[in-house]
Amino acid sequence: MKKIITLEVNGDLHEVAVAVHQTLLEVLRDKLGLTGTKRGCAVGTCGVCTVIIDGKAMLACLLLAVECQGRSITTIEGISSADELHPVQQAFVDQGAIQCGFCTPGIVMTSKALLDKTPRPDDEQIREALAGTFCRCTGHIKIMEAVKTASQYERAEKKSD
Repeated sequence: MKKIITLEVNGDLHEVAVAVHQTLLEVLRDKLGLTGTKRGCAVGTCGVCTVIIDGKAMLACLLLAVECQGRSITTIEGISSADELHPVQQAFVDQGAIQCGFCTPGIVMTSKALLDKTPRPDDEQIREALAGTFCRCTGHIKIMEAVKTASQYERAEKKSD
């Protein structure tokens, strides 16, 4: 059985027909073509499918799409502009915190949600926020450095506004 729902994704409204058992991850990737949100474990342990919903980092593989109607969903595709990367993305590039890139969208979205809530996180807050995201290529040191750098970039950006 399918249901027509309207999802607000990256500021745009999308009307989609979904099976009631379809996850948000499936709808984002397969119906909306937003493949930056990765499909990893599908059971909520790796964090690669992290998106921001109503300001909070959430795992798209654990949410039913029908539960997300009326909520504001942001994917990795929605945080940068055509001209420049988001400060978190830029910090990951600048700090060399990207290896194969598979986990990067989930880690970037988790980091963005943290910095939106806590503009100057300490090491423990960063570790706690990233605890559910896994990168098999790095030792997370560069990722920690990138989050700290992104915090500085975002503060500098806010001063210039």
